[in-house]
Amino acid sequence: MNTTQTSQPQAARHRAILITFTVAVFTSALLLFAVQPLFTRMVLPRLGGSPSVWSVAMVFFQSMLLAGYAYAHFISRLRQPVAIVAIHLALLAAAGFSLPLSIAQGWGQPPNESAEFWLLGLFTISIGLPFFALAANNPLLQTWFVRTGHPDGHDPYFLYAASNVGSFLALLSYPILFEPAFTLQTQNRLWVIGFLILFCLIAACGWLLLRSPKEAQDTQLAEQAAEKPGWLIIGRWIFLSAVPSGLLVAVTAHISTDVAAAPLLWVIPLSLYLLTWVIVFQRKPLIPHKWMLLVQPFAIFGLIMVWKFSSEFQLLLNLGSHLAAFFIITMTCHGELARLRPPAARLTTFYVALSFGGMVGGLFAGLIAPYIFSWVTEYPILIALSLLCRPWRNQTLGRLDLVFWGVVAFLVVAMFNPALTTWLRGDDGSLVVSIAVVVAAGFAILLMNDPLKAGVAIAVAFAIIRLYPIGEDRYQTVRSFFGVHKIFDTQGGRYRVLMHGSTIHGAQKLLDGEGKPITGRPEPISYYHKVGGMAQAIDAIRARKTDKMRVAAVGLGSGTLACLSEPGENWRFFEIDRSIVTIARDSGLFTYYPSCTPDAPIILGDARLTMEKEADGSFDLIIVDAYSSDAIPIHLATQEAMAIYKRKLAPDGVVVMHISNRHLELASVVTGIAAANQMKTWVYDATSEEEGVDEYYVFTTEVTISARRPEDIGFLLEKTGWDAQEPDPAIRTWTDDYSNIVGAVLRKWK
Repeated sequence: MNTTQTSQPQAARHRAILITFTVAVFTSALLLFAVQPLFTRMVLPRLGGSPSVWSVAMVFFQSMLLAGYAYAHFISRLRQPVAIVAIHLALLAAAGFSLPLSIAQGWGQPPNESAEFWLLGLFTISIGLPFFALAANNPLLQTWFVRTGHPDGHDPYFLYAASNVGSFLALLSYPILFEPAFTLQTQNRLWVIGFLILFCLIAACGWLLLRSPKEAQDTQLAEQAAEKPGWLIIGRWIFLSAVPSGLLVAVTAHISTDVAAAPLLWVIPLSLYLLTWVIVFQRKPLIPHKWMLLVQPFAIFGLIMVWKFSSEFQLLLNLGSHLAAFFIITMTCHGELARLRPPAARLTTFYVALSFGGMVGGLFAGLIAPYIFSWVTEYPILIALSLLCRPWRNQTLGRLDLVFWGVVAFLVVAMFNPALTTWLRGDDGSLVVSIAVVVAAGFAILLMNDPLKAGVAIAVAFAIIRLYPIGEDRYQTVRSFFGVHKIFDTQGGRYRVLMHGSTIHGAQKLLDGEGKPITGRPEPISYYHKVGGMAQAIDAIRARKTDKMRVAAVGLGSGTLACLSEPGENWRFFEIDRSIVTIARDSGLFTYYPSCTPDAPIILGDARLTMEKEADGSFDLIIVDAYSSDAIPIHLATQEAMAIYKRKLAPDGVVVMHISNRHLELASVVTGIAAANQMKTWVYDATSEEEGVDEYYVFTTEVTISARRPEDIGFLLEKTGWDAQEPDPAIRTWTDDYSNIVGAVLRKWK
């Protein structure tokens, strides 16, 4: 009877500990990962909506995670639990006084150079303290849980899985639930309420710790002297966490600029990344680690085939291959970490090593690689390194090894030998190269038990793909904070093309039908051909003007738009990317700008910030044609942005926006923001234009024109293809505080 009376309160106490700690860890992770898209969304307008903002943000988050884990590691060494609890609650209270979330004062327009470091400083000053406090919670609460004397304290890693469930849900719910439903201000309030709830939960966890028996509190201290991991195993932990962390940044950059360029694609890789932590740290993983080890080389082989022949695959298959390979590779690396995890007494050391590796991977992919590589080279490098994350076994040198190294040596020599290069490309530039890629990638499967050789084989396969692109001559890439720009000539040298990711940002015809070089003023093609919507809008405004037209063009690209100007007109270009300015001005690449508007000023910086400095009423026409691949800079398509454009227009001026997009329906967005500023909108949709024109780099376009009065758009009122629009009451107007990318995607699908 007495035993039962003693065990029941003990069981109730254990239940209270388990529930309180699990909820606290879950809530902390939920807030930690909810603040990432929330605050990054606040910062995006300062840097033109560039996808690189997220890559740099990831570096900040991973660095602060390391700082938080290191703090948790050192504070958990204290012998007095009351001191540990008091210090951490004081830190959380101090972080609470820095709320609500906001951009720190004094951080206005970013510099034209080294925007990455400016951005890191902005994040640190603005949200460094609350993020640091949240980052420390996961390892610290796990050490508290161990010292409560709970029966599950010997293996608290299930709390890490609970933490990642919270992170996973936070990321998925933000673009699907919170962003479409709430303004940034409301999201901020909800986050602050969550932080206050978390403070109470952690205080409850501290109270439960202090109420625990002293012998339970001292358990970890007794074990610390017994087991200490060596530097070799710590280095292995760091490497196993660095590769998938860097791969997370790299694959996000690749799929958001080179595959689909659809907005919010960064949420998917990060969600998959967190999901792998949830799976591998379960007490009984849903997916056995040995399965992932078996599948990994095949997944990488399939990815290489898709990469090599990407133009022959559907978009969803292409995107799915990258994400599936990323998930399997990350599962392999994190599965190894779970297999090598230490006893509970050393969990803070383990987490510090993990976070340090995460920071190293993020720094490499997010900050270092963009400076040393002209394209997303870090992605294939990290894929090759991921094979080194497999378990190592003793290998003996045999005949097959000699064959392998011989083939590798031949391929390496061929890459840098002009005679062999010509032979490898063949007449059509495809057959021999394709065979070489398949052979090199196939070695990775045959040698899956030898990580070094498998990694070398994959590296060679990627090198062949990079050095021998099919269908392109004079291939070069230019990389900046705003993405990777690829310039190439089509085979035969007839056209020169500028691409940002998978989107063509300009093309110029170099040879006429007889193969002779074209000289003089170049003819605008791509989206700016003479019968397209953009040219029609410009001609309509020009036709009703009695004096020379004044034009502001937001977005420069290859400079094609310049050749829609006429002599004597006053054109000004607004461009945020210095590398694009260099490309457009270089007559050795494109001759549009040098031939048509060589004296037109180019204003460098974010268009909203720089256009604010222009005098009101300065322009008869404002053209907004600024894209980062297909991902639009949202802050240029809001009610407040349209208000700026309207102020800068002459009384009869108009705003033309190029809204061609594969993933977003933007006509209703422009109609809404114009109506909010008492302007009427007409949409030009030329989907019925000549079939097959894409073959000649002349594309159909979707364009909007917004004006105060119908007569301001001139002859477009009677022109076929221009339809007046009314705002849809079911679609909420986009503002600086609210946008709904998911809704635009769904409307496009419909």
